[in-house]
Amino acid sequence: MAIVIVNMSRNALNLAALFLAASGSVHAAQLTAPMAASPVASSSASPAFTHGYTPTSQLPPQVQREFRAAWISSVGENSWLAQLTGKSTAEQKAALIAMLDRAQQLRLNTIIFQVRPSCDAVYASSIEPWSEYVTGIQGRAPQPFYDPLEFVIEEAHKRGLEVHAWFNPYRAHHADAKSPIAPNHISRTRPDLVRSYGKYLWLDPGERDVQDYSIRVILDVVKRYDIDGVHLDDYFYPYMEKDYAGRPVDFPDNVSWRKYGANSGLGHADWRRENVNTFIQRADNSIHTYKPWVKFGISPFGIWRPGNPPQIRGKDAYSELFADSRKWIAHGWADYFSPQLYWDSETREQSFPVLLKWWDDQNLQHRGLWPGIDTTKVQNGKWTPDEIIRQIRLSRGVEQPGQVFWGMKDLMYNPGGLDQRIYSEVYTAPALVPVMPWLAGTNAPPARPLLAAKLEIGSVKLDWVKTDTSNLHAWLLQRRVNGVWLTDILPATRTGCELSGQPELIAVTAVDRIGRTSPPATMQLLK
Repeated sequence: MAIVIVNMSRNALNLAALFLAASGSVHAAQLTAPMAASPVASSSASPAFTHGYTPTSQLPPQVQREFRAAWISSVGENSWLAQLTGKSTAEQKAALIAMLDRAQQLRLNTIIFQVRPSCDAVYASSIEPWSEYVTGIQGRAPQPFYDPLEFVIEEAHKRGLEVHAWFNPYRAHHADAKSPIAPNHISRTRPDLVRSYGKYLWLDPGERDVQDYSIRVILDVVKRYDIDGVHLDDYFYPYMEKDYAGRPVDFPDNVSWRKYGANSGLGHADWRRENVNTFIQRADNSIHTYKPWVKFGISPFGIWRPGNPPQIRGKDAYSELFADSRKWIAHGWADYFSPQLYWDSETREQSFPVLLKWWDDQNLQHRGLWPGIDTTKVQNGKWTPDEIIRQIRLSRGVEQPGQVFWGMKDLMYNPGGLDQRIYSEVYTAPALVPVMPWLAGTNAPPARPLLAAKLEIGSVKLDWVKTDTSNLHAWLLQRRVNGVWLTDILPATRTGCELSGQPELIAVTAVDRIGRTSPPATMQLLK
């Protein structure tokens, strides 16, 4: 047996020597620095070694870039906790594992996990009470104790999946809640910030302390957990409630309007929109101040305003939710946008392709545009899988393709054979999340790793090590077998693997937290 090291920089020689020695090579002392003009270098092989791997300048094919995500809700019928609220820790963990396994099988690369449904926490928080959707009682921790968010991050990262923590910034109490409100809930500690509207409680977005509070909650998670992204959905100011006679009821924010809005120079509606605009900008800036690589995403209602474009009819998020989502995407106030385009391709008044093109036209800063796609309509029989496949293909017409499925629970049932069709027709190979170069700052992309290959009987053992201090998300492992390239995305914690057979070419590439890749370390089979 022999070990071959490829792609060494002069600064990595000591590390490589230790690496070879630890691997048991008898040739660790024969390391030499590569010549400046050569893209690769190797140690001397054993004179008796005549069949193995050698460094090569051949490059593997580029891996597809596509955001492939699904929402995992923690409240409602589509929740991972439906029928599991108050159940055992083992049962809840098993449900999460099943979803993450299915996500990996379908070749998704991101999970958007709801952690704050109603000013409560699906994680261990010193700021807000435990969500009742976990244990059945708001404020009660799971027993035996576990932290669902921490568990999802650990298990998802093992599977090469990103985790984006999904927050509802203003909803304070859900109409479906059944347990008493906990003493440390914001409606008890700061009732002056909370408004009753319909069957729900809401934080008042016009109160400055509300913005500070919700930003503090988000940053607490950003600082303490190894998340890959922060996600907000379409709930800003609440959807319009109506009285018993069917008349619209205005959101009760007169107190904050008198304090902050009446003398602002803005009308009431514009002031509300500016409150949301300010929160979006603060969230974007605050997240990236603490962890520049953490992505910030928003999934607004799919129609900005009726008549945009002209054939579109439907709810007016601009005037009802006071969400000026066109301004957000035009200014690039988030790293990606996933407008909820929960309509089919044929309905003229809410056409999926027409709306997708409109959103793409507004994307002046070239942020990720990854539409929300409604898989529940296949589960309930309103659509066939054909519509989902069509929408995935249509979404690939934008600059950085991607999709977000609503929701992951539907994909557990394989409605109408949808899962098989996604896997076999559109997600035929793993994909990396698109690069977000604006998050890089002055940090360089990851350096080429060191790769060692040890030929065994019927297999190849690989070991690799990074050669810089890059903050890695994953390793990209590619190999060519009988002329066909195969790809795996492995967690950043992996430092090796064993491959069956004898691939003709093997390449290992480092992938950092914003999606940039190193030059590959590549080896070729000698025969």
